[in-house]
Amino acid sequence: MPTLTIAVLPGDGIGPEVIHQSLLVLDTIAKKFDHHLEYKHGQIGAVAIHATGSPLPEETLELCRSSDAVLFGAVGDPAFDNDPLAKVRPEQGLLSMRKELGLFANIRPVQTYPSLHHLSPIKSTRLNNTDLIIYRELTGGIYFGEKKLSADGQWAVDTCTYSVDEITRVGTLAFEHAMRRKKRLCLVDKANVLETSRLWRKTISELSHAFPEVQTEFMFVDNAAMQLILHPAQFDVILTENMFGDILSDEASVLAGSLGLLPSASIGSGTSVFEPIHGSYPQAAGKDIANPIGSILSSALMLESLGLKEEAQNIKEAVDWSIQHGFVTKDIDPVNFYFTSTIGELLCDFILNRVDDAVNRANIQMRKSTII
Repeated sequence: MPTLTIAVLPGDGIGPEVIHQSLLVLDTIAKKFDHHLEYKHGQIGAVAIHATGSPLPEETLELCRSSDAVLFGAVGDPAFDNDPLAKVRPEQGLLSMRKELGLFANIRPVQTYPSLHHLSPIKSTRLNNTDLIIYRELTGGIYFGEKKLSADGQWAVDTCTYSVDEITRVGTLAFEHAMRRKKRLCLVDKANVLETSRLWRKTISELSHAFPEVQTEFMFVDNAAMQLILHPAQFDVILTENMFGDILSDEASVLAGSLGLLPSASIGSGTSVFEPIHGSYPQAAGKDIANPIGSILSSALMLESLGLKEEAQNIKEAVDWSIQHGFVTKDIDPVNFYFTSTIGELLCDFILNRVDDAVNRANIQMRKSTII
């Protein structure tokens, strides 16, 4: 197999820590399956601003374009969050990367783990069999529309714009994925109020004729927000526009029990980007307590997109084993938790078949061998 070049953008806060664990897991997979992965690092976010003045330096963008995939950590820094007058912000780097790479679809799978049901504010009986995936349009809508602030600062405008082509391209991906799952797709919109939502509903209705096996449903966003809490297992593939998808996917993360568990993929016309859905969480940076699972599962999504499905499944099985046996980070269990680096070591040991059900927990806590 030819060498795969991965652009690695750790970013800010806990980004470097979770990315480091992902690379350890990827190296272990490469060793087991005899692959060669080449990592090329780049700067993005606050660290890039401090170093170059830009949240997305041109050399980082060129690195992404020339790579087979991008593994991204997080962006964000309180120094910019607390300065409303800042003209350049870390988040602009992420938005620019999405736009420049043509990443028009964000894919967020949400799966619940029975052993973690107690962490969710939702009753366990409502969480059973929850396994859904959200397709969020990523480069259109109100986030990228024209913005205006009046000269006197008394009013502001954010314009939401969508075209049929933008809706069709992400809709086609969602329908194709639904065909590989349970063949159910739900478009979430606000068609009773918004003209853009009516265009979404009309376009998806027409597109659905090309996928007659898929059961297509429509739901207003306010109802969808309630249904995700009341009966999340009813959903299979959710398709929606940019802002609604941003909000609903974060809401859906509580079903799993922690933001730190969930991966995502952003795909489009160029190089795809894979990242955990959590932010930079600067309060935890450098403490070895961040949850690396979202980043590690993002690397599994990356391998799957590159055609390495068995390798991706191996990572998912390692994560399932870790969670099932209570090897989790502080966000999941604030008392009996394991370090970020320990979780990474455990997953690597599992992938190499060096652990079984009789692991020595005392040794794990002491950073010794996981084997009795």
